[in-house]
Amino acid sequence: MTLKLPPSGDDRWRLAPHARVIVYETDDGNELLTIYDCGAAQKPPAAQVIGNLVRVNAAHELERGPTGYVVSMREDADLVKQDADHYLIEAVDDASDTL
Repeated sequence: MTLKLPPSGDDRWRLAPHARVIVYETDDGNELLTIYDCGAAQKPPAAQVIGNLVRVNAAHELERGPTGYVVSMREDADLVKQDADHYLIEAVDDASDTL
């Protein structure tokens, strides 16, 4: 697992506002999650995780492809580790960060 995401709690990491998550599905049912800060940025991924993305509870667009799918985030969210093999993406409320 390679994570260059800022932590936002125990087993939680903040995704960039326009993060793009590429999910590659393997024949044995596993998944490789590759997370980019922005789909338009020309830089290496911010994270690569082997595990299953079980749910996205935040505004997003989903695009299916022949080897998996792409999740393009549309609001602030965290990547949350549920257990050793399962992750979800949850919306975060930044209202508490403002005065």
